[in-house]
Amino acid sequence: MLSSSTLYHVTRKLDGGSKTEDEEKVYSWLYTLAQTDKNLVFEYVRSTERGKCLSFTEAERRLRENGPNVPLEYSFPRWWNLLWNALFHPFNIILIILSVMSFIARDSPNGFIMLVLVFISVTLRFYQEYSSSKAAMKLSEFVKCPIKVQRCAGRVVQKELVVQVDHRDVVPGDIVIFEPGDLFPGDIRLLSSKQLVVSQASLTGESWTTDKTADIREDYNTPLLDLKNICFMGTNVVSGTGTGLVVSTGSKTYMSTMFSIVGKKKPPDDFEKGLRWIFYLLISVILVVVTIMFVVTYLTSLNLTQSVLFAISVASVLNPQMLPLIINTCLAKGALAMAKDRCIVKSLTSIRDMGSMDILCIDKTGSLTMNHAIMVNHLDYRGLPQEKVLRYAFLNSYFKTDQKYPLDDAILAFVYSNGFRFRPSMWRKIDEIPFDFIRRRVSVIIETEDRHSEFFGRFMVTKGALLEVLKVCSFIENFEQDEISPFSSDDYQRILNLSEDISNEGLRILGVAIRKLEMEMEHLSDYFILHVTLQPQTCETSNGSKREDEDVEKDMVFLGLITFFDPPKDTAKQALWRLCEKGVKAKVLTGDSLSLTTRVCREVGISIDHVITGPELELLDQDTFHETVKRATVLARLTPIQKLHVVQSLQTVGNHVVGFLGDGVNDSLALDAANVSISVDSGVAIAKDMADIILLEKDLNVLVAGVEHGRLSFGNTMKYVKMSVIANLGSVISLLIATLVFKYEPLTSTQLLTQNFIYSVGQIAIAWDKMDEEYVKTPHKSSERGLSMFIVWNGSVCTLCDVATLMLLWFYYKAYTDVTQKFFHTAWFIEGLLLQTLIIHLIRTEKIPFMQEVASWPVIFSTVVTSAIGIALPFTPIGKVMGFSLLPLSYFGLLFLLFLGYFIVGQLVKRLYILVYKRWL
Repeated sequence: MLSSSTLYHVTRKLDGGSKTEDEEKVYSWLYTLAQTDKNLVFEYVRSTERGKCLSFTEAERRLRENGPNVPLEYSFPRWWNLLWNALFHPFNIILIILSVMSFIARDSPNGFIMLVLVFISVTLRFYQEYSSSKAAMKLSEFVKCPIKVQRCAGRVVQKELVVQVDHRDVVPGDIVIFEPGDLFPGDIRLLSSKQLVVSQASLTGESWTTDKTADIREDYNTPLLDLKNICFMGTNVVSGTGTGLVVSTGSKTYMSTMFSIVGKKKPPDDFEKGLRWIFYLLISVILVVVTIMFVVTYLTSLNLTQSVLFAISVASVLNPQMLPLIINTCLAKGALAMAKDRCIVKSLTSIRDMGSMDILCIDKTGSLTMNHAIMVNHLDYRGLPQEKVLRYAFLNSYFKTDQKYPLDDAILAFVYSNGFRFRPSMWRKIDEIPFDFIRRRVSVIIETEDRHSEFFGRFMVTKGALLEVLKVCSFIENFEQDEISPFSSDDYQRILNLSEDISNEGLRILGVAIRKLEMEMEHLSDYFILHVTLQPQTCETSNGSKREDEDVEKDMVFLGLITFFDPPKDTAKQALWRLCEKGVKAKVLTGDSLSLTTRVCREVGISIDHVITGPELELLDQDTFHETVKRATVLARLTPIQKLHVVQSLQTVGNHVVGFLGDGVNDSLALDAANVSISVDSGVAIAKDMADIILLEKDLNVLVAGVEHGRLSFGNTMKYVKMSVIANLGSVISLLIATLVFKYEPLTSTQLLTQNFIYSVGQIAIAWDKMDEEYVKTPHKSSERGLSMFIVWNGSVCTLCDVATLMLLWFYYKAYTDVTQKFFHTAWFIEGLLLQTLIIHLIRTEKIPFMQEVASWPVIFSTVVTSAIGIALPFTPIGKVMGFSLLPLSYFGLLFLLFLGYFIVGQLVKRLYILVYKRWL
């Protein structure tokens, strides 16, 4: 008997290095069992006797050893753990410390505001993390059902019993019995099967079923999910019966390995990294600059209390207090705008990420297409349109009553909308042989007594899967020669070639055949042969009797093919074109066939020059895999794990911000990994839980609007971040220079905190600002290096303006003595407040402010009000209490010239910066 570790070392790597070690072990284990004869697989699960079921005692022991059979071992973190993690964030720590300092400095309003901001930040983060942590538990929905297993009982003589156990109690080595509707409780190696048809939609996303059989030995060249003798946890039986040996349960199944990362914390994005860098920068500046200023102030004044209060005030100035409010306001505005477009935004940060998104991965079905079929053509075996093929396909769909499928509706709609008059009222239904997943066809028996019609008589009309229809045909109708001839091997091959060509065009196919019956068969049910047991060729009629299909569904005349297509949405092509205009490339990641996917992509304008399938991706080495993913625009027949690996490759190797739109279980991994995860209201529960944004309507134009809102939110946030850091750092450096030069405080602690408060409140209007049209056309990402260089280039200009003011006060107004302290405080207060207010207009646009580009009216209004308050304050009683004095009008004239020079120098630096770094915000 081989161990799983031995199997791991002998198995070759299929996925170009993109599998984890756990995934490799699962693959190697399942491939080894698929290669092994069904009578020998018992040795791999340590069964004591070949073919012998487990005893109850042994099953209990294995349950204790392996643990409960749940697809994912995921434990909820305690609420206080989440709260603790949300609270101890660098930004929150700074705010809390500065809040305490503000209370010490007797600035209670400022301290209270910062505590409120901490509360908002902690509450939002706690709610989001607590909600996302529950998503993984949705996986258990797939296996909540009783399972029939064989167990042995008896001490002396053991007897095999069939018992029902909870899915959590199934263990490796159990023999399970399954029938239509059952879910597989683990990974299964089939022991016996009878017309077994399985749906693997939960893993692949494909609506098609797959045949499974126990009597086969596979090899490594077969893709894992195409193994015929292996059934996977979470998939279900559509038809047929069988037994199987449970080879893997719980966390060792393919499904569990696939979803093992669900709910785990994502690494911080570039924007979060940039904020952390700012936090650490501010802490470093606070420790260095504030300490220097405290020492200088104390050595000058020898007043410890006054020096401490001034140092605390400077530290408060360094903090961008309105950052959480600005960020959340920008994002909330975007969320409200998207809500008007029938979108539910679960995660506000996803709106910002949509602004940075440059690749959108989408599933074909329902996203690009209308998700319902339309009939395209009715062809004979040569590929020529024939009305007779359509007539009998219509009659079959019209008279069938057991189950109406979308393809039947498509046939009826085609006939009615194109003006065909087949007069179904002239026909009478005799009986029906319903569709089942073994025969994969449906037959109706109809007759007409109109002796003047060329269709007089009783007919069996059969419609279904092409190969299954061909199985019961002995003749073929040659419309060109108007004769019925024997069905030859050449005819068979010609039809297969035709169907392959049609499939390559992305069309679905149904075959149509008829057989003329004798009119003497008045009671068809008497003609059917009753059977008690299900035989391979047994079918049931609509009246409940059973008969051999070779009695009636035989010697049929093949008429031709009916083709169908799931058409693209009218809005899809326009939406994809608009996204492309905004720098967002679309990639199609689907579980559907390549031919069908390329047809849809061609219709909506997605390039199909570089396409690949999942089985082909598995054979690539790591470097080739990443290069292929980078170039490919259409990736079909992907498993959920492959969708995840594609998204991760684009993120890590390609350095892209990736959005993913999906609504199925098979999309959950990719949704969890994507920067922006999008689902629809009709999606499965786990997909909606993973999603950041839920669309109430499947319209890609909503995403175009979301991208615009995201870029507006991101741009306004970056305005505040860059402007506040430049203004605050420039102000503190200027304060340090003034303190060293004048040997006294440039502003008192009260004046400094008042200036900072007025300026901070005025900055709130940035959330309502607009962006340049050019900015919204392309995606943007935050960068630590870009942020640091931006501060170096533009912060020096701000400091230069303050130094020029300092020189003006020193040389022109002689404000360097103790007698002129009030004058200096007033002049510095107004200059600092006006400069920081005007910085907004210089930073907010690449263009020349007030000339080529004007801010939105809330920003203009805020600028006017803030400036007016700053200028008027020294003339009020409050200004006298704060120690201000009146200023001469000449100062305001010189200040105007100084600011004009600042804008000129700042604009020159801006153009040079853009020339070097090719971007501004």
